Amino acid sequence: MQFAPLPVSGPLEIVPRRHGDSRGYFVETFRQDLFEAAAGSTSFVQDNQSMSAEVGTVRGLHFQLSPRAQGKLVRCLVGAILDVAVDIRRGSPTYGQHVKVELSAGNGRQLWVPPGFAHGFCTLEPDTVIAYKVTDYYSPEHDRGLRWNDPALGIDWPVAEDKAILSARDRVQPRLSELDADFVYAC
Repeated sequence: MQFAPLPVSGPLEIVPRRHGDSRGYFVETFRQDLFEAAAGSTSFVQDNQSMSAEVGTVRGLHFQLSPRAQGKLVRCLVGAILDVAVDIRRGSPTYGQHVKVELSAGNGRQLWVPPGFAHGFCTLEPDTVIAYKVTDYYSPEHDRGLRWNDPALGIDWPVAEDKAILSARDRVQPRLSELDADFVYAC
């Protein structure tokens, strides 16, 4: 399992090692000891899964406020997504910057999105299924979001704005300049 740092400090791209033969393959998708060596001490409390039927479905950018902030370990089980994490830690030298990684069933890669980042993705194939582990339970009162297409973020999404399939909630999320998040960058 390889852990690759990304241009914004915090998120990690994880490339599990596949062992294959004529029957298919075997892969370790998670090992606590290796994960903690790369990302720090973390404990996961909930596993989530979502299916998006259509190409161009955008989910996010979502996060939870403290004290219920969540880190997310995301992987794609079926299909493919462009996965995005945006730094929303006040005082961070990369505040408002993002990283993006293509996750697919074919490449087996994962993205670690630590607390202090807004997370979202766009589907690249129909009937895409993702699974993700989170470090805190879902809390509706702490659930927040950031506008997926805010020009200040500069995210080059693989879908035109007028073609994106969004929830009503994600259509009206605040822009970065309006964000009321409580994350502070710790050097």
